[in-house]
Amino acid sequence: MNNKNGMLTRLMRFIGVGGFCFVVTLVVNYGLKFTVLEAHPTTAFIIANAVATVVSFVLTRQYTFQNQNDAYRKRIQAIGFFTVSLIGIAINSAPLYVSRWILGFHYPQVSFLSQEVADFISGPIIGTLLAMVFRWWALHKFVFPDSQKINLPQEPQESLVPSKG
Repeated sequence: MNNKNGMLTRLMRFIGVGGFCFVVTLVVNYGLKFTVLEAHPTTAFIIANAVATVVSFVLTRQYTFQNQNDAYRKRIQAIGFFTVSLIGIAINSAPLYVSRWILGFHYPQVSFLSQEVADFISGPIIGTLLAMVFRWWALHKFVFPDSQKINLPQEPQESLVPSKG
């Protein structure tokens, strides 16, 4: 498979994993938001993203970047993935926080329906899109780089020219 097809395949797999994790995020978020964390929607969203991040790690490592899945780099990949994901969670949650607490899109300043529409657009839509772009770039650049780009120590090569003597 050439490099362009490989990149496109990884991108499509990344989007598929992201779509599945988007559903996980929504289920956990609304489960928490409408039960035990009614007064804390940003916290519910952060917890939902954390749960989806664990699912995403397994799927991303085993499916999206399976060709860059070197066993000796497993710990480095895990640390890098969760670091990138923590930044991604902050990026993902920021629009919801701004919508709710800076712009004031929360009940009773606006209707409950307006609050929920603003929450959905700001968190799961805008936040997820921003975080997804960041995650794709950072994961591809730092956590699961192409094998050819990794600078590994190489064994000395024998000279092709016979030595005199």
